[in-house]
Amino acid sequence: MNIYFGCSITGGRREEETYQQIVRILLDDGHQVPTAHLSLPDVLDLEQVEDPVDVYHRDIQWIMECQVMVTEVSTPSHGVGYEIGYALSLGKPVLCLHQSGIKVSKMITGNQDPLLQISKYHSDEDIHAIIREFLKGI
Repeated sequence: MNIYFGCSITGGRREEETYQQIVRILLDDGHQVPTAHLSLPDVLDLEQVEDPVDVYHRDIQWIMECQVMVTEVSTPSHGVGYEIGYALSLGKPVLCLHQSGIKVSKMITGNQDPLLQISKYHSDEDIHAIIREFLKGI
């Protein structure tokens, strides 16, 4: 399956290890993840040299080509919020993962779109189980 992974870049990298774990889970399960580089420690350097218009068009194309979106939303991000809304407008299922105890934007938690699943996790094992269960339902 082609999966778009979304996470905070300029908003903060506090969950970087979790981003890497999510991408690893997806790749290990045989999925394509065109945005796998977003989990890398040097993503700020990689994306800084890219023209914003090019990034926008590239990412929109990736969202259109994916079957599903998986995001980590513990750190607020304008870009991830935009990507989630865009994916839902295209009829793509979206999984939003966040750490237990973290407040998530009401624009995400209040969205009742049946294609949107918001799941909190307590541990690494939770993440794996949530992702697998979500993808099984696709």
